[in-house]
Amino acid sequence: MDELLAGLRAAAEPTRLRLLVLCAEGELTVGELTEILGQSQPRVSRHLKLLCDAGLLDRFREGSRVFYRLAERGALGRCLLDLLPPSDPTLALDRERLLQTKQQRAEQAAQYFRANAAQWDRIRSLYIDEKEVEAALLGLLPSAGLHDLLDIGTGTGRMLEVFGPRVERALGLDLSREMLAVARVNLERARLRNCSIRQGDMYQLPLPGASFDAVVIHQVLHYAERPDQAVAEAARVLRPGGSLVIVDFAPHELEFLRSEQAHRRLGFADAEVTLWCRAAGLEPEPVRHLPGDPLTVSLWAARRRAAAEAPTAARRPETVAP
Repeated sequence: MDELLAGLRAAAEPTRLRLLVLCAEGELTVGELTEILGQSQPRVSRHLKLLCDAGLLDRFREGSRVFYRLAERGALGRCLLDLLPPSDPTLALDRERLLQTKQQRAEQAAQYFRANAAQWDRIRSLYIDEKEVEAALLGLLPSAGLHDLLDIGTGTGRMLEVFGPRVERALGLDLSREMLAVARVNLERARLRNCSIRQGDMYQLPLPGASFDAVVIHQVLHYAERPDQAVAEAARVLRPGGSLVIVDFAPHELEFLRSEQAHRRLGFADAEVTLWCRAAGLEPEPVRHLPGDPLTVSLWAARRRAAAEAPTAARRPETVAP
């Protein structure tokens, strides 16, 4: 009851209700919210703090910026939003200004994408069509029963778009703020409200252990200096019975990918990835290869044993005195 009353008190103010509506539409910074509402930043920040303290909004940092969104686990915020009249003129004006903000984001993301599209297209031309890779990837994870999915090195957020409709919640992590901006626009366009993105390091995931049913590492490990540690960290956040899927290249000799595209590794052997998975406490599953010209895409899957499957320790034989 105390939590409910605290939430109601926090929301019982016009500006804070407007903030709830806006943050339910996506992730927004203090600066963006200030511009939409036409109020001072200190005032908006104070309102945001009250909403976060009451559990109505989630707050997370991305470099020097702080983003806010409707709390993922809070039902009260959604109930309050359902009670607001959709024809309210103040809220309608806020949504118009929000649309302008999203259009500005989309243009900035498009500029970054255009600047890098040529090199991405060049790499994609070297292997099998991505649609076939995605179809194979979907087949490696169950079609039902996935609650929480993590995409490490999410890039443009494509894996979130692929798996978002099949899971309750999906989170994408990436170190690049530019790539996160592209992913944020793509998720807004796809209206995947159950998906979110965060800035994070694959060697030190800012996440508690055993918190995801599935983890995907798609075309990321070849950039890693310590791929084995990235696999171990991915395994750490898997729940019992959860699955890890790694998509990357089989061993190849295209040196220009190292010199021009910053690839640390020119592909991975099956035995190497299997060893990393076993060392992380995962049970490897059969590997699938999708041959291309000249690159072959490999899909490695591994599963953390469910608690009921964990092998029991062998009982030591009793010593019988002569």
